[in-house]
Amino acid sequence: MAQQSHIQFGYQRHPDQDRRDGDAARHQVVVVGAGPVGLSFAIDLAQRGHRVVLLDDADRIGEGSRAICFSKRSLEYWDRLGIGQRMVDKGVVWSVGKIFHGASQLYQFNLLPEEGHKRPAFINLQQFYAEAYLVDRVRELAAIDLRWRNKVTGLEQRNDHSVLTVDTPDGPYRLRADYLVACDGARSSLRQMVGAEFAGKIFEDQFLIADVKMSAEFPTERWFWFDPPFHAGRSALLHRQPDDIWRIDLQLSPDADPAVEKRPENVRPRIARMLGHDKFEFEWISLYKFQCRRMDKFIHGRVIFAGDAAHQVSPFGARGANSGLEDAENLAWKLDRVLRKTSPEALLESYHIERSAAADENIRESTRSTDFMAPVSRQEARLRKAVLSLAKETEFGKRMINAGRLSVPSIYDSPLSTADGGTWRGGPRPGASMPDAPVAARSGDPTYLTDAFIEAGKRFTLLEFANGASPEVPDGVGVIRIGGKDGLADPAGLVCARYDAEPGTAYLLRPDGYVAARFRQPTRSALDAALARATGTN
Repeated sequence: MAQQSHIQFGYQRHPDQDRRDGDAARHQVVVVGAGPVGLSFAIDLAQRGHRVVLLDDADRIGEGSRAICFSKRSLEYWDRLGIGQRMVDKGVVWSVGKIFHGASQLYQFNLLPEEGHKRPAFINLQQFYAEAYLVDRVRELAAIDLRWRNKVTGLEQRNDHSVLTVDTPDGPYRLRADYLVACDGARSSLRQMVGAEFAGKIFEDQFLIADVKMSAEFPTERWFWFDPPFHAGRSALLHRQPDDIWRIDLQLSPDADPAVEKRPENVRPRIARMLGHDKFEFEWISLYKFQCRRMDKFIHGRVIFAGDAAHQVSPFGARGANSGLEDAENLAWKLDRVLRKTSPEALLESYHIERSAAADENIRESTRSTDFMAPVSRQEARLRKAVLSLAKETEFGKRMINAGRLSVPSIYDSPLSTADGGTWRGGPRPGASMPDAPVAARSGDPTYLTDAFIEAGKRFTLLEFANGASPEVPDGVGVIRIGGKDGLADPAGLVCARYDAEPGTAYLLRPDGYVAARFRQPTRSALDAALARATGTN
């Protein structure tokens, strides 16, 4: 089997290790887990002016591609962290998926059929590349202290901080953290240390993952088969990755022996039947079962859980890593305000409210996908057979097929959102993420609305559509103006269309790019009230 290159980081002793237990160093924020979620969160918080200690029990990345599908929303977040373009430059861009039954195509779909977005619907990029680029960004930020081979083995919670015991090659030491953010994955040791359950459902069907290196003429699309001729009675998935690597998922029976199925000599005939040749090399082979679980509470005192440590879904639909990144962007601006004492600590409760609801939605979608792909009862199997038959002839049958409905931005029913005022025929409602659109500076230089949001400071921002006069804007709120003498132009009319804008329309955007409130003719008092609600200061 071909070996992927690993990036290994050396362990370095830190002065914190030389302090006595009674004089343990105290830090405002300690993050545990240097995966995509922990790294992204640390970067976000550091860019907001805070020092972060980031601990990871390993000293390398690059063991298997793992997550590969990163969504438009994640790429827009990574743009705000300064590494979105690098991800896109390396990744494989795609938006089209095709569904097959047997040897016949049932239908295809396009996840981003409209023009005028900076980022594509998805890129495929091996997780080890994403992590490597995030680590490079961390190294550019002096505010982040990334410590490899620092494993948290003990946790004591106090009234206003936590005390960690951290094991290293030089032995254990202790740290104090005002806030501890647990991004240590599905097998989270911190979750066990706070005594939290990880309740949900584990599905019995197993899936084989094989990343193979080969030259192929397949288009850059997501292909999914029900009952393919090369893998009768099961399902299969094919995705292109960078470097001529292809991800193949094959459904196996519940009683398949993982140790036997993972042997390359047993995997090769399966892949050869699928491809029609055996001119490929294995990069990575793994086996997994679907798991849909989450914690009851994402916040335990001063310990906050994010990503797979808080919730876990099946890989189909790309909801795992992408939902974890939404956790990071949701939490970072709220913790920033709490640390600065511009919002009460109670604001953090909205992180749990919003992101646990998002986790429930992802779990529902993931469970439905799993039930359709791997029916366990005779009734479920009969329903799937009927739907697949209908899909050949009808549009509504196609809509009923569930081959892993792909990740979309969450829409929050949030205590931070202000109810609509006015009549709206469209546009993002409070609790929805901001849609992108092309804009142009007065110089004529083209750009995008998401870029203008970054330039406005990634803070609370008023997106206003000129009507000759602007409302008085609260202190600390950025402004993006569309139209008027000094505003951005809307050359294609897409900003106005996507925001259902009339002259005087305005949207109050949160620092994570979500809509806090929208108005037809905002007043200063209405803006103040919406801002107070969105910051938890009302």
